[in-house]
Amino acid sequence: MDKIASFSKNHDELKQGLHLCGTAHGVTTWDLRFKKPNGGDYLNIAAMHTIEHLIATIVRNSKHKDDIIYFGPMGCRTGFYLLTVNLGYDEVKKLLTDSLALAQTFDEVPGNKCEECGNYLEHDLQGAKAECANYLKILENI
Repeated sequence: MDKIASFSKNHDELKQGLHLCGTAHGVTTWDLRFKKPNGGDYLNIAAMHTIEHLIATIVRNSKHKDDIIYFGPMGCRTGFYLLTVNLGYDEVKKLLTDSLALAQTFDEVPGNKCEECGNYLEHDLQGAKAECANYLKILENI
């Protein structure tokens, strides 16, 4: 089998930040790298799950909601993928910085009822807010 694009990227050289992965069929994939790959520091699963709920909810309610295809975690627990249409780097960066700041204001996890989530007991709002704040600092320094 052919090696997929994400496995062809040298993860030893990949840094925290916002990276364009590529565009296929009109959909652009963005790599939101919260943690340095293979650095020994990974996203806690409960916090990661909560970040998914927070940011997915926020971006799908933003002015760019029609341009959002998907937001979800990387299995390696170093970040997330955001799939968009019609958005460039600066627009995505602004959307993310605004979303990460807004996430700090949430007092509860959206979609956190048994009937809304397949693992509603595994969330960490405070951990998610801390990780979002750290990633916001990374984006602001790019």
